[in-house]
Amino acid sequence: METKTADEAIRIICCGNRDRGDDAVGLLVADRLRELGIPALIHSGDPLSLMDAWTGADEVIVVDAAVTGAPVGTIHRWNEPPPLTNAAAASTHGMGLAEAIRLGRQLCRLPSRLCIYGIEGNHFAMGARMAFDVQRSVEKVVQEILSRVETMVMSAAVP
Repeated sequence: METKTADEAIRIICCGNRDRGDDAVGLLVADRLRELGIPALIHSGDPLSLMDAWTGADEVIVVDAAVTGAPVGTIHRWNEPPPLTNAAAASTHGMGLAEAIRLGRQLCRLPSRLCIYGIEGNHFAMGARMAFDVQRSVEKVVQEILSRVETMVMSAAVP
């Protein structure tokens, strides 16, 4: 049986659009993680390619902007995919992430562990500026992800 390294076992997928204000938050998290030497995929949120992006990983972390009605900048963390009764509430790519989870369940293509970070946004129009509270949440999410990756690396190092 093949043993995976921590880098192979965990996949970080950050969704967003740099031109749509708060929707770029996932991409800022990816940029920061990459600066720290942590691989992070950048993704548009298309459901089929999102499922392809997480295929083969034991643990997947998805980062995206969210709209739930919470205060702007609130960090949501779902260790299980959020209920999809209101698909648009989980992500600004309501059809993307929510649909990928729905399809993944139906096709048995969800990763063993799926953690979703949603950062509450408010401004998503083309050319909008990112809210200060959303920007401030980027480093907090980066630090949480770093902690999770370090824990996996330490666990993998123990025989």
